[in-house]
Amino acid sequence: MTETHATIPPGTPVFPPGRYGRRRQPGRRRPLLAALLAVVLVALLGLVALRLYRQYGDPNYQAQVITYTDITDTQVLVNFRVTVPDGGSAVCVLRARDRAGAEVAREEVTVTAPPGERQISTVHHLATSGRPFIGEVLRCRPAS
Repeated sequence: MTETHATIPPGTPVFPPGRYGRRRQPGRRRPLLAALLAVVLVALLGLVALRLYRQYGDPNYQAQVITYTDITDTQVLVNFRVTVPDGGSAVCVLRARDRAGAEVAREEVTVTAPPGERQISTVHHLATSGRPFIGEVLRCRPAS
């Protein structure tokens, strides 16, 4: 049966039969598959966020530089305080930079709080490859 002007709604294009292949049937929608993929994606992003938070963003390990003194051509003494969970320990990354901002020393230091204490004050001797201008604590994380 061919289409005639009487069976075609007005405004619909008329194509010659057989010239453009057959028409597609409307596709079956798969909302369950899309929802499942969205849930898996959100779960993966959540796991990545949790891992990065544990690695870089744990608020229980806060470091504060109190002073940096005894600056010579080969050293700086960094006095810093770390807040940890009760009786916990932390690994802190210390560094020294020269006046131009170039890093002249970097070292990881492990500090442990006595039982029942949350703050640790430590003085660390940081050996440098040039004359430092500043000593700083970059970050602290839980000790492994």
